Amino acid sequence: MAIFEFAPAIQISRKIVREKTNQAVLRLVPEAKSGEVAGDKTFIIFLATIFTTGLLSLLVINTALAKDAFLLQQLKQEAQVLTDEREAILRQVAVVSSPDRLAQRASELGMVASVNPRFLDMSAGAK
Repeated sequence: MAIFEFAPAIQISRKIVREKTNQAVLRLVPEAKSGEVAGDKTFIIFLATIFTTGLLSLLVINTALAKDAFLLQQLKQEAQVLTDEREAILRQVAVVSSPDRLAQRASELGMVASVNPRFLDMSAGAK
């Protein structure tokens, strides 16, 4: 069977598809009424609505940015306070752990400085 035997059926199906396609395309286009034009008032209302929407969205964005700026400033102040507290604590630790202060505290606790220190030689027992 050759494909040419189906040629009339293919031609008929192409014709049907072409007719249906043209009908579908023509149905998608709305019918325009003659002489009908959008009024100036409608266009002005449309533009005013777009303008108002834009202004309101700018207001919302600006408010959100201002809120975030205040929060950022507050967090920076808290970070500065914490840094100052940390530096003060480090200074106190440095003062308390100085050699003079440690010697004074040891004598307050009754400790005595060793005049004859003894050292353990670990290499002698390793033979």
